[in-house]
Amino acid sequence: MQPRIQSGQLCTVEPLGTYVPKPNDIVLCRVKGNAYLHLISAVKHETLYQISNAKGHVNGWISRQSIYGRLVKVEP
Repeated sequence: MQPRIQSGQLCTVEPLGTYVPKPNDIVLCRVKGNAYLHLISAVKHETLYQISNAKGHVNGWISRQSIYGRLVKVEP
């Protein structure tokens, strides 16, 4: 599976505000102290989000507090 975003591409991320993330959204999130773009693969009770990488590997669950924003644009 090819990544949706290639290394070095310029990405625009906007704060979530009142937006509720849903499956297939790409979000900027904090995981073990680092910031990554991850795919939301599942949502539980609108408070827990399962994140996955581009190859389909599930990385785990995070809370909304760990999400900085959502991807809105990727430059070619």
